[in-house]
Amino acid sequence: VKRQKIKRKALEMTSSNSITIVGNVTREPELRFTPSGQANTRFGVAVNRRWQDRGGEWQEAVSFFDVVAWREMAENIGQSLQKGSRVIVTGRLEQRSYETKEGQKRSVVEVIADEVGPSLRWATVDVHRNERKEGQNGGFSGGNSAGNSAPAEQAMATVPNYDEYGDEPF
Repeated sequence: VKRQKIKRKALEMTSSNSITIVGNVTREPELRFTPSGQANTRFGVAVNRRWQDRGGEWQEAVSFFDVVAWREMAENIGQSLQKGSRVIVTGRLEQRSYETKEGQKRSVVEVIADEVGPSLRWATVDVHRNERKEGQNGGFSGGNSAGNSAPAEQAMATVPNYDEYGDEPF
């Protein structure tokens, strides 16, 4: 039985996908709630890459990622991050398809966050641990320690023009 569990775990590990990105938040995190009350937050992250080409010239490329976080982490992100924040995101890539209002089929690849934290390379932070909610399987509460959360009616903002993104880390 133990050998089967080890083999199963090895198979799970070989088929997993994981990603870690470090970059700047490109738009304010959008905190929303599902009809069942599950919190989710969406935000964008821009990752800059800079290198010297063979001629000694500096080149730069920017990649943009959509990040999705769920539950307590989503609420914490909504209260902690803002456009321009430097973050480290670990998670997995997931593709989903949807249909626009005009009936066109679209597909998008998103980072589903397992962990999100501030980058301390150019900044400092004050970390405050949230109190646990009762009856939530030991999870941490989102929002402040009083357990307040954003209303379910909060609307999703439109995606801003990425040209607004600047070169400064903050």
